[in-house]
Amino acid sequence: MIPRIAMTSDVSFSRIVYGLWRLADDPDTSPAHVQAKIEACLAQGITTMDQADIYGGYMAEEIMGDALRQAPHLRDAIEVVTKCDIVVDAGRHAGAAVKHYDTSRAHIMASVDASLRLMGVETIDMLLIHRPDPLMDADETGRALDDLVADGKVRSVGVSNFRPWDWALLQSAMRTPLATNQIEVSLAHLDPLTNGDLAHLQQHRIPVMAWSPLGGGRLMDGAGAADLHAAMQNMADAQGVDTAAIAVAWLLAHPARILPVMGTNTLARIATLSDAFKVNMTRTDWYTLYTTALGQEVP
Repeated sequence: MIPRIAMTSDVSFSRIVYGLWRLADDPDTSPAHVQAKIEACLAQGITTMDQADIYGGYMAEEIMGDALRQAPHLRDAIEVVTKCDIVVDAGRHAGAAVKHYDTSRAHIMASVDASLRLMGVETIDMLLIHRPDPLMDADETGRALDDLVADGKVRSVGVSNFRPWDWALLQSAMRTPLATNQIEVSLAHLDPLTNGDLAHLQQHRIPVMAWSPLGGGRLMDGAGAADLHAAMQNMADAQGVDTAAIAVAWLLAHPARILPVMGTNTLARIATLSDAFKVNMTRTDWYTLYTTALGQEVP
């Protein structure tokens, strides 16, 4: 079974997280089909489900909620992550004049209430602020997050796509420790390894959630990276897995305690998400992939 990571003193996540950002894109969004996806995850020990209010044009939370209402026993088997603060002209925010971020207390509170109602859950296991907001009043946002934890509506809080200075500003205004930063990092997006993002989180012993760990599929089809794809394929063939497992194992091997967020709508593909734990990723293997992705030797 997939190992777990302690996010806070009383919240732990599966080391691989199932991402539901494509849930509404599946031609079959029936409760039974969504239940089958969750159960395929649970069969491998993948218990953490990653949502956001904006996913599926503000529809994905309700789609998952319909499945949980049909199979309420699943709620106690999973951890629910969701996010808020992005406003676009869709769904509940139809008519928004411009895409923007809203980290005001009123918006955060309304978003959490909507997420609880749509997903049919009493508590969100972790709430993330989805994007840094240039207009964020850290004191107001921090108090709102503290109050949500105190009120029991969320068990823990974190952020997504924050730089170290954004993190420090928000944390300075909060009693509740921020529990994670969900950032883009993969063999297709290497910047966090050298720009301070991973170093900052490691310094503070904060587990990292990684979105788009397969580079939006680019790592699988080799688009624009034929040498990297060939190196991954060689490793995959040698270890009896597919290239996706190699890409995920590369992230798992990093000491920052990275939790890849994997999104797919195919049941057969979901069933292979844990294959990354079959991979023996040596330091030589890791650097082979890293330098191939860089396109040059390290200095």
